[in-house]
Amino acid sequence: MSGLPAVTTVEIMKVLLALGGNAMTNRDGRARVEDQIAAAQVAMQAVAGLVSEGIDVVITHGNGPQVGNLLVKNELAASVVPPVPLDWCGAQTQGTLGFVLMNALDAALAERGIDKRSAAVVTRARVDAGDAGFTRPTKPIGRFLPAEEARVLREHGEIWEDRGEKGWRRMVASPEPLEILDAPAVHALVEAGFVVVANGGGGIPVVRDADGVLHGVEAVIDKDLGAALLARSVEVDVLVVATDVSNAVLRYGQPSAEQVGTVSVDQMRGYGSEGHFASGSMGPKVDAVCRFVEQGGRRAVITNLDNIVDAVAGNAGTVVVPN
Repeated sequence: MSGLPAVTTVEIMKVLLALGGNAMTNRDGRARVEDQIAAAQVAMQAVAGLVSEGIDVVITHGNGPQVGNLLVKNELAASVVPPVPLDWCGAQTQGTLGFVLMNALDAALAERGIDKRSAAVVTRARVDAGDAGFTRPTKPIGRFLPAEEARVLREHGEIWEDRGEKGWRRMVASPEPLEILDAPAVHALVEAGFVVVANGGGGIPVVRDADGVLHGVEAVIDKDLGAALLARSVEVDVLVVATDVSNAVLRYGQPSAEQVGTVSVDQMRGYGSEGHFASGSMGPKVDAVCRFVEQGGRRAVITNLDNIVDAVAGNAGTVVVPN
């Protein structure tokens, strides 16, 4: 699944690395404090490897497990204190994970004798208040609850849906991100020599009212689409979407399964239209890397952290390049 020429890291100046939210948990999916710190240490060793090659790095991350923990706290305390809205959950996880990643990265850089600083930016993503997702929220989040527990949260204005035997589940909007409002701050920090953590969870969703005032909204943004938009906004050369597999796979789970190597964006779109990538897992990642390349990115890669330096060079993972 290759045949297109690879390039070397000499050409690369700036890379955006998108970490999945599960990259911040242990292999069993647990998200205890110690699990998240340990996972961050592993991920930031990979980032330090990129920095040691002279590459400027911007990091973004998912926050699903972390927001899930906050939602459980909301549920348990709903009869005592009002639930924290989703935009606040996003902001809180950006701050917490930014802090954890910065500590881990500073230590990894110090081990290599690299004098480079890190910074985290609480980042807002503007969405359209008229996005269809707000009319009928379709994104399920959090855990299933019995009807009586869900009723308390519905009384606080949340939308919950009866899912039959499993119970009730919260439904929220997942609007398209239109603008990374704090991208100029990210860009300035990169230019000043910082490794920047930004736009966690796809960005804190906000809308702008008729008077130009911004308001947070109850929504979640797809983290991979948020990563693609941030990558374009801060003008990186390469987008790397880090996941738990080395490559995207055609005919996944079948005897004829085949890893995707280096392909053109049209080829990758074709595979997607044939239904090779599940909508709840690899599909959004494929869409994100294709968007980035279609809109001027040099190339985009889907791979795991073990291959990260070779992936940035275009020599590992699923590499999507212009036609």
